[in-house]
Amino acid sequence: MDSRRRVPRTDLVLADPRLVATAGRLGRAVVKEAVAQAQRRVRQGEIAPEEVVDAAVAALPPYATRMRPVINMTGVLLHTNLGRAPLSPAAVAAAMAAAGSSDVEFDLATGARARRGRATLDALARAVPAAEDVHVVNNNAAALVLVATVLAAGREIVISRGELVEIGDGFRIPDLLVSTGARLCEVGTTNRTSYADYAAAVGPQTGFVLKVHPSNFRIEGFTGSVGVAALSDLGVPVVADIGSGLLAREPLLPEEPDAAGVLRAGADLVTASGDKLLGGPQAGLLLGRRDLVDRCRRHPLARALRVDKLTLAALEATLRGPATPVHEALHADPAALGERAGALAGRLAEAGIDARALPSEATVGGGGAPGVTLRSAAVSLPERFAVPLRTGEPPVVGRVEGGRLLLDLRTLPPGRDDDVVRAVLGADG
Repeated sequence: MDSRRRVPRTDLVLADPRLVATAGRLGRAVVKEAVAQAQRRVRQGEIAPEEVVDAAVAALPPYATRMRPVINMTGVLLHTNLGRAPLSPAAVAAAMAAAGSSDVEFDLATGARARRGRATLDALARAVPAAEDVHVVNNNAAALVLVATVLAAGREIVISRGELVEIGDGFRIPDLLVSTGARLCEVGTTNRTSYADYAAAVGPQTGFVLKVHPSNFRIEGFTGSVGVAALSDLGVPVVADIGSGLLAREPLLPEEPDAAGVLRAGADLVTASGDKLLGGPQAGLLLGRRDLVDRCRRHPLARALRVDKLTLAALEATLRGPATPVHEALHADPAALGERAGALAGRLAEAGIDARALPSEATVGGGGAPGVTLRSAAVSLPERFAVPLRTGEPPVVGRVEGGRLLLDLRTLPPGRDDDVVRAVLGADG
């Protein structure tokens, strides 16, 4: 009899203990689809009937999501397409702890409702003592939209033409601001804006003056801009969008503004991202004057922009916990990276692969520290490895330069060197 006619019944295959256990982890529908694919392979003569279970098990995804964890070896610390900041183990554990029922807005002592995310807000306030009050929304754009709605709907936002920026995926700050019902009062020119430009524009219709840090580009040459300190005497609120999420000064990034410094300089409100240099989950941070933060918190739009319990837990752990992966990558010792690259290249060369260690330059990414490069080291492989490594398990993503694939060590945690060796050996088809 033709083996293709002996396709095992679906219910019998699903009863296999390995698939029963997997169904509890991935869901019955996912497992059933893998079984159906294996049965089709039998009908097509690709596998024998007795291989259906093994084929189904092999085809099952590792997670119940199609989103796959990736090993980032691009040399871009905050790669937007790869999810920006990798969470610390402490933040991951905190999110898992909060995944079930939690006291996110419940007081266990009194049995009454409590302020949502109070522990996270306390941790953020402690991290930035210069802020009178703090609030958290779901990303930095949300923080800016909330501020513009509360302070300037139907009024004007004064902003330099040199700060009307566009960031990733065609997202433009001016479009966001206008969507709130505010009007833009553009001052100065692309390369030069003076204090007099701002002063002439401020009037009864001004909601606030906005300073936007041009975090993904630099203007050089004949330029001029006005700092927050000078703008703070205009008689209207000054809002600073610092973008990258630095809460305190970072000596390695001297031109990157930090929340504490900008507030001390006179900003009334600061907006920033939680998933960039802070190293936490996607979130928008709003810090500054108590009365303005309170107005934002009480606005109806704040409910639509609030973060979930997983974000609150991960953000608190990021603020209170150990150094984040972003911090560790930023401060990695170039000499140690070179030693790791040499060891990795040596192991791969012993296996017959054309692997070389060489100096490299990494970047911050994520719209932060434009023009800043960080000394690093990489393993150089033939370009043919790029696709099989990207599509392997786990995917390893590097960058192609000059016909070679570079795997930059600055964005690889030290404990994952062996994973990369195995991935490269597996991709050497």
